[in-house]
Amino acid sequence: MKTTLKLSYFVLSIILLSCSSSKKANKITSDKKIDFTIAFGSCNKQDTENLLWKEIKKNNPDLWIWGGDNIYSDTDDMAILKNDYETLRNQKGYYDLIKDIPVMATWDDHDYGVNDGGIDFYKKKEAQQVFLDFFNVDKNSLRRKQEGVYQSKIFTTKKGSIKVIVLDTRYFRTALTDDTETSKRYKPNTYGKGSVLGEAQWKWLTEELNNSKADFNIIMSSIQILSAEHGFETWGNFPHEVDKLKKTIVDSKAKGVLLLSGDRHISEFSKTEDSNISYPIIDFTSSGLTHSYTDYSGEPNKYRTKEVISKISFGLLKFNFDDKEITMQMRGVNNNLQQELRQIYP
Repeated sequence: MKTTLKLSYFVLSIILLSCSSSKKANKITSDKKIDFTIAFGSCNKQDTENLLWKEIKKNNPDLWIWGGDNIYSDTDDMAILKNDYETLRNQKGYYDLIKDIPVMATWDDHDYGVNDGGIDFYKKKEAQQVFLDFFNVDKNSLRRKQEGVYQSKIFTTKKGSIKVIVLDTRYFRTALTDDTETSKRYKPNTYGKGSVLGEAQWKWLTEELNNSKADFNIIMSSIQILSAEHGFETWGNFPHEVDKLKKTIVDSKAKGVLLLSGDRHISEFSKTEDSNISYPIIDFTSSGLTHSYTDYSGEPNKYRTKEVISKISFGLLKFNFDDKEITMQMRGVNNNLQQELRQIYP
């Protein structure tokens, strides 16, 4: 009898310890005070069940940011595009997430209208209006007359403010260079040739950073900025534009600049140092929401820190103004914490 009781107590202890460890591993909030939370993600097939909407909502985000490929449409037919957006609107769990919080968004190629599309897409003006319709942008808004879907917004808390800058890497992006020498799709353009943002958007971005008084400045790009060796779409196909962005960040003296990206169907952190600023430039890639690169077996990225996550995933940014810190998290099914990176912005 005593032996049975001891064995039962041992088994119960193991179960309780396991449950405790699991809860700790998937803890939604850190021990530190969180003043503001941003959730973001990309690559969402509107006809596929999204298992992550309810998981994102568990984290009580103050803002949702679409990182592009919000739907997969690839069409120059605006009726089809509108219908695909309506399918997204009715995707189970989406409305429950966004009904009480603001939403910001950019697009990538599949919701822009053509795979790897750029400046030459002949239906981009019409596609922009459909995009703005879906995101309930007022008919009299200046964004209706602006070329491109870029925008910014400041979010103010009792302890400080966050400026979110959303870029358009489609409307003005010039031609890519096919790689005819290797198995990669593209290779970098000749240094100085071409543009990701175009003149008008570059001017706007420079002013947004130069004039920013925010404690943190978050820049959303639909395509990766730092990772440049994989041969797909990336700012690295325009190496001079990457250098220009770094210089713009440094020269602006804007505080706490963090880069976000999507597109790749993997999630990863990329990081580079610049001696002219007191913190590293981080590119947090989160992709995708409904599907991922499940056959991923590795690719070079000299800026990578930590591991590549090749499961469906969303990104979280948790801001602590007292410590000037952002906790960056990748989370997935069952709100499982896949990876975390913390950065102080002195």
